[in-house]
Amino acid sequence: MVYATRRMTESELIKKCLAQDRLAQKELYNRYCKAMYTAAYRITGDFDMANDVLQDAFIKIFRALPKFRQESTLGAWIKTIVVRTALSKVKRTQTFEPLENHHFSQSIDWGTTSLDTDYLEKAIMALPEGYRAVFVLIEVEGYSHKDVSDMLGISVGTSKSQLFYAKKRLRASIKEFRDI
Repeated sequence: MVYATRRMTESELIKKCLAQDRLAQKELYNRYCKAMYTAAYRITGDFDMANDVLQDAFIKIFRALPKFRQESTLGAWIKTIVVRTALSKVKRTQTFEPLENHHFSQSIDWGTTSLDTDYLEKAIMALPEGYRAVFVLIEVEGYSHKDVSDMLGISVGTSKSQLFYAKKRLRASIKEFRDI
């Protein structure tokens, strides 16, 4: 006879993880790893770096779990740690250049003729790193300009201008795609 196992509630999962239950820790990782990897990849734009971010973030998550106050959902708390870890990793490898130093002539081989999510994902990934980080944090992850400025160590004005130019680049890419 096969017995179905009941999925642990968030509270049960946290309690067991705090008690160093390795199966619960594995469950927590498995429950959130795909969504968190996606968030890390969207911010870093690099598969290997996203894997590093995920590993580093989950180490931080398990170390900080005793401090989790349950003021938000566990998933939201985990996402915040992943996003901050990804931003920290990206911050070490990129800078926000003045707009006049960016080159807007990057061409992209889309390999498809219909506008779809793969195309949009490629267009977002083709954005300069600063534009991409701000765009993903605001438009995909739902952070405010103030939150983004705090996370990235830039002014709110820079966050707004980076988002403006990211959207401008995406509109140009979509127009170029439709003209093909």
